[in-house]
Amino acid sequence: MDNRPLTLMAVHAHPDDEATGTGGVLARYAAEGIRTVLVTCTDGGCGDGPGGAKPGDPGHDPVAVAALRRQELKASCDVLDITHLETLDYADSGMMGWATNDAPESFWRTPVEQSAARLADLMRRYEPDVVVTYDENGFYGHPDHIQANRVTVAALALTELTPKVYWTTAPRSAMRKFMEAMREFDPEWTEPDPAEVATVPEIGLPDEEITTWVDVSEFGGQKFGALAAHASQGENIFFLKMGQERFTDLMGVETFVRVQDGTATGADVLENDLFAGLR
Repeated sequence: MDNRPLTLMAVHAHPDDEATGTGGVLARYAAEGIRTVLVTCTDGGCGDGPGGAKPGDPGHDPVAVAALRRQELKASCDVLDITHLETLDYADSGMMGWATNDAPESFWRTPVEQSAARLADLMRRYEPDVVVTYDENGFYGHPDHIQANRVTVAALALTELTPKVYWTTAPRSAMRKFMEAMREFDPEWTEPDPAEVATVPEIGLPDEEITTWVDVSEFGGQKFGALAAHASQGENIFFLKMGQERFTDLMGVETFVRVQDGTATGADVLENDLFAGLR
């Protein structure tokens, strides 16, 4: 008899990433008695320092930023009732095009096979039934998100595990609502330059291409609280400006694309549960 608990593993790039796209499912499945494992790949050292200082600015100390963000990550995990936190602690690579991309110790520069071997060890330890990470473009092109996808795919290939695998995404209908909220809550926000937008992949997917819609509205308070735990990055966390009620209304359903089934019977094309077919 296999007494191993059902397990969800979420692989994220930075402290605070766990809250935005997967905070709801992490809280929901923890409440349902499922073991939840968060793997955070980088130390978050390219995040904001005191007063919003950016990497390279006076007052920005990546070591101090990383230490503070580790504390905030643990607080977020407490809010979401995450069972196990695993940190790989690679150096944060920063946004695409930053000089920090090229630092030899950065996650972006670390050979995929090296990081994948470490993640594969964690997968063998926890034997996840469901694995969640970003798509090949890292949702919006962040180098560490892209690397997290590559490392997760490579790690799975090193194991004999066959979990259900999901990429996080957003429906285009929700992206329209998000843009409306940006205009409402951020007076300084301006529409992106169409010429710049045309050079990058569009964020999210048409609604009909999304396979899995999980209602997490009951856990909106925890999700909002997990974001709020990352107080040092508050300037960058737009969602905190709208308050918990509006946040839950906007972010109360988390959406995914299933890229590997992993069940004996085969899951339905459309799901409302990451563990459909597993229980």
